[in-house]
Amino acid sequence: MSEFTLTKTRLFEGVWEGVLTHDGEGNAQPRIEVTHLGEAVEGVQVIENADAAHWVLRVPIPAHMIADGVQTFLIRETSGDAVLGNFSLISGEALAYDIRAEVTLLREELDMLKRAFRRHCLETM
Repeated sequence: MSEFTLTKTRLFEGVWEGVLTHDGEGNAQPRIEVTHLGEAVEGVQVIENADAAHWVLRVPIPAHMIADGVQTFLIRETSGDAVLGNFSLISGEALAYDIRAEVTLLREELDMLKRAFRRHCLETM
């Protein structure tokens, strides 16, 4: 189990950001590696905020790693060989299918509620 905890804060302008805190004793320095399909992501920044006792993790998402489907990025702390978290980007047809399926399900549920409401109105008159 890792002594570090990672909490996502935002994804903005192509940069994923999170806050990294240390749960153990001592002055630990995180060594972070972010990979996508086994390839290391370049430009990862770990910025210490000593006043708040945490680090800010910034992961720029390279344009060549964005494609249709689900793209998952794995965040590891290398000194303890622990996976701290991950984030995924979903785009293209995979996303369109999920949205269409969800809208279809919502329409079916709305139709069911409309029928039940009309039946209720007829029965209470």
